[in-house]
Amino acid sequence: MVKLERIYTVPLGDAFEVPRNKRVPKAVKLLREFISKHMKATGERILISEALNKSLWERSIQKPPRKIKIRVIKEDGTINAYLSDEVPKEKPKEKKSEEKAEPKKEEKKIDEKIETKKVEEKPKEKVESKKEEKAEPKKVEEKTKEPEKKEKVEEKK
Repeated sequence: MVKLERIYTVPLGDAFEVPRNKRVPKAVKLLREFISKHMKATGERILISEALNKSLWERSIQKPPRKIKIRVIKEDGTINAYLSDEVPKEKPKEKKSEEKAEPKKEEKKIDEKIETKKVEEKPKEKVESKKEEKAEPKKVEEKTKEPEKKEKVEEKK
């Protein structure tokens, strides 16, 4: 694992030669070209950190910074670019052990049992609520029909 780390000041003034609404995308392309050229990268992935991206887009698409100071780290076929002040986050190493894997299976079984109980309880409640809803509209319809019948009876008299 060869790790190469460098700090550069990247000029982005050439981004101002394109139309206003294409300046930040052009600045990102210039940044990638600069990194690939100076880190001697051929076909390697260049990843730009979220903070670096936000600093480029900070003043909207029309006004990228004229220059930006970055930290570039090259390792294992990938190149990561960060702001010079930004501390790169290291990836957590995964530890595999049989002891940790077994309790997870037991927890999943317990969770599945709890979920099945919840699923069984919910349909009963829904069925009961649906029965109540169906019963209520009938009462409303009956009430509305009764005044109409009275009006008809009065008209006949």
